[in-house]
Parts: sequence; C-alpha cells; structure tokens
Amino acid sequence: MADGTGSGAGAAQPTFMARGLAKTYRTEAGEVHALRGIDLELWPGEFVVMLGPSGSGKSTFLNILGGLDSPTAGQVLYRGADLAAFSERARTRYRREEIGFVFQFYNLIPSLTARENVLLATEIAPDPLTPEAALDLVGLSARADHFPAELSGGEQQRVAVARAIAKRPSILLCDEPTGALDSNTGILVLQAIEAASSALKTTTVLITHNVSIAAMGDRVISFTNGHIAEIRVNDHRQPASALSW
Repeated sequence: MADGTGSGAGAAQPTFMARGLAKTYRTEAGEVHALRGIDLELWPGEFVVMLGPSGSGKSTFLNILGGLDSPTAGQVLYRGADLAAFSERARTRYRREEIGFVFQFYNLIPSLTARENVLLATEIAPDPLTPEAALDLVGLSARADHFPAELSGGEQQRVAVARAIAKRPSILLCDEPTGALDSNTGILVLQAIEAASSALKTTTVLITHNVSIAAMGDRVISFTNGHIAEIRVNDHRQPASALSW
C-alpha cells in the first residue's frame, strides 16, 4: 500500500471511480460549490476514513456514492457502471441491495425492539443475515428484545450498524457515526463497524471530523472546500480498541 493507491490497488476494478466529480447547489444566497472536481478510486474491501470540517464536501460525496444525490458534473462509476445513468428503479435497488448506511442519528423505530428494527432491513434484501446474526456481530445479542428507550445511545447506534449490515451490503457508508457519542461509547460503535466490515468484507467509508479515528483506515482522505486536500496511507492500521480522544 506504500504507493498510496489503497489496499485493493491490485484488484482488476475499483469499487468506485470518481472523475471530475462536481456538485453545485443553488440557494437564495447564490451557488454553493460542494464538490469541485473530485478524482478518486475506492477499492474492494478497503476501509477509508474521510476527514474534513463541516461544509468541506465529504457528506455530499458520500451521498453521491450511496445514490442519495447526483453530481452536477463528472461521474461516479460503481464497478464500471455510471451511477448517474441508473433508472430510478435501478437506483432504488442499488441502495437496497448494495449499500448499508449508518448516520449520526440512529433513526430507530421506538415501538420496535432491536431485533424488529433490524428485521425491517432484512425484509428488503435478497440474501440477508438473520437479525440475531447481525446483532451478534455488533455485540448486542443480549439486548435483542429491548426497545430503543431501554438502550444507551451507543447501543442504539450499534443497532443502527446491525440494521445497515443485515442485508449483507457490498458497501458500508458511515456519516459521523460517533458524532453524538462520548469517547468510550464511540469506540464501542467503531469496534462494531470494524467487526462488521471485516466479517462481510465491505468497502467501508467512514466520515468523521475526529482526527483520532483516522488511524483505523487503510487510507485517510482529507477534504477541504470541495477538494481532496490530501490522501494518506496507513501502513499499520490501528484497531478501534486502541483509539482514544
């Protein structure tokens, strides 16, 4: 990995390839250039940490990868296919079958148990994990029958991770998954993401403003003002359990 191209550089095809990717939002105050010509490859099985301040473009980039948004210019290829050319039906199928999302806020259904929240995701997937297996991967087997109000914030976020991975996604996209958590609880969530990513061999992209988390990644990609400012390779990744902040 010393060449900076990532852990999957020897693979025949990147999972994602972005070329000249740009995104402009039009507001009452004028145009906002969220992305300004991004060129990047992400490789199968790679764990990438994206750093940058609020407004730097990293969440916009993640949303485009996940099929939640479309670029204004340029393109993103997923395994060689242009995401922007997908029909609405194909885009929906892509999000359902290929992508697991984890956001800062858990968005669990309060009237459902942890098991039932995870079960919802498995019902739309062709080859899902069982809810029990997904909860076991994130260390919550003993809490499967508890409702969100009976769980701590960190436990709720781990349920959200279990929900994201239950459909066996190829891609795991995590947007500030520890942003609302303290250090000790955040590390437990990162361990859950780490375990799930390893077990399912996902291409994982984790957005954070916390530079301490960068040590987890195969590569660290720093965004600023809609550009990629730096790409750094971690020759020796640290496990989540070794992090502190």
